[in-house]
Amino acid sequence: MVNQKKIVVVLPAFNAEKTIEKTYNEIPFDFVDDVVLVDDMSADKTFLKAENIGITNIIKHDKNFGYGGNSKTCYNRALDLGADIVIMLHPDYQYTPKLIHSMCYLISNDLYDVVLGSRILGKGALKGGMPIYKYIFNRMLTFVQNILMGQKLSEYHTGYRAFKSEVLRAIDYNKNSDNFVFDNQMLAQVCFLDFRIGEISCPTKYDNESSSINFRKSIVYGLGVVKTSLQYFGAKNLGIKSGLFRSCDGI
Repeated sequence: MVNQKKIVVVLPAFNAEKTIEKTYNEIPFDFVDDVVLVDDMSADKTFLKAENIGITNIIKHDKNFGYGGNSKTCYNRALDLGADIVIMLHPDYQYTPKLIHSMCYLISNDLYDVVLGSRILGKGALKGGMPIYKYIFNRMLTFVQNILMGQKLSEYHTGYRAFKSEVLRAIDYNKNSDNFVFDNQMLAQVCFLDFRIGEISCPTKYDNESSSINFRKSIVYGLGVVKTSLQYFGAKNLGIKSGLFRSCDGI
């Protein structure tokens, strides 16, 4: 807890048996009040490993819902626990939990409503092993999105995010995709409602144990990102009704 704000970290897990312990051990429990892990029907022993290291808030899906579906369960559970600030942290150890202090301070002191851990600020992405095609893809998509959405973010594609609970309650993320584009749709909804978004430079680590979508899925994701940005542009500037933003604009 910081500034009387309850902090809940959520971990959307899929085949994270080998990395969940070192991720969990770096979570700063002088700040964090609760940890929620959602196992999206992993093929390994993620669930048992989570139990063994002491995580008590564990949800195991009886089928694979996809990344977006997993994230929805994570956020819903955090809100049910009365979280004031929710940290989305991937348990594959690609992002360091050591930034949780800084991210929470920025929100608890009412400087921002959402804080993103950006791999692109600084030179952490390529040094951390991000594949060059992913780096180029990230920069190209971010450039297009900033133009269509009128923002100045360094990247839209990080999975490391902190939210004020009021933000999560204001956007209907449960209607978003169950696939990887979920995060991008969610951020577009945040921008649509003009919440304050801050970024903090985040080192990243890519290795054989890190979760990463393949090239084909990256293309599908990219097309989904462009579609989301076009929907945003239409809804924000042209008054074109879109289901993605229906809950955000009272339509």
